[in-house]
Amino acid sequence: MAEGFDVHDSAAALADFLERHPRTLVLTGAGLSTASGIPDYRDREGVRRGRQPIQGPEFRRSEAVQRRYWARSMIGWPVLAQARPNAGHEALAAIEAAGRLGSLLTQNVDGLHQRAGSHAVLELHGNIHAVLCLQCGVRVPRAFVQTRLQDLNPHIASAAAQPLPDGDAQVEPEFLDEFTLPVCSHCGGTLMPDVVFFGDNVPAARTACALAQMEAADALLVVGSSLMVYSGFRFCRLAHEAGKPIAAVNLGRTRADHMITLKIEESAERLLPQVAARLGAHHRPMPIGLIDERGVF
Repeated sequence: MAEGFDVHDSAAALADFLERHPRTLVLTGAGLSTASGIPDYRDREGVRRGRQPIQGPEFRRSEAVQRRYWARSMIGWPVLAQARPNAGHEALAAIEAAGRLGSLLTQNVDGLHQRAGSHAVLELHGNIHAVLCLQCGVRVPRAFVQTRLQDLNPHIASAAAQPLPDGDAQVEPEFLDEFTLPVCSHCGGTLMPDVVFFGDNVPAARTACALAQMEAADALLVVGSSLMVYSGFRFCRLAHEAGKPIAAVNLGRTRADHMITLKIEESAERLLPQVAARLGAHHRPMPIGLIDERGVF
């Protein structure tokens, strides 16, 4: 938390920041979704937990890597599918609805901002609830692929496993020997989640849109990100170089601590509802049944 501040002081300071900068770009990371039951990648010092993630080029060229990914995802994805927005997501949606934010850029792939009711959301790294065929380009819901995975691999459908970030899970190697890969129902091609893997670049058009949002913003607010990945850190660097103030709500250090104007070490789900209340922003739940083709609200 900002030095000498309690949560009420911090909420007042951040509300004042947003009032002075009505076109603030919000950048969110994994720390925002931990209160929804989704594990994050890093500890409070920004050090990555666990094994290195699968690399995109590695996934595309190796059937063994694809088998490892889909076996683990089969067990881990339901954690994401069942996750619900927490008070932090809902507060950001309320602040946006009240006209107190510019736009929202997220490094998360869980779709929880949309479920909370946010509209001006750009998913920098894609959305885990959609799957692409690498051969014909068809896009299908991840829930459909989950059904196929369970039909093809009943022997591991109920395997106990430790959940990991972004729908991954720790699965014992012996389960991989008889694992059957799902394929595209249109062409029999290779399926890959519609997300930016480590080792891959954010699509150029998406990057251009995000950079335009940063240029149009009058400030940057980082929520729940250590900014250790360059695709997020670059926005702090751009804001700093342009003389735009930066605020951050994060438990632990960030890569951009030396650039941040207002740093608050507090959980987003505790702080942001108080900020929303101070700004007169009230959460309006999304109507039940509004689900898009990816299976997210």
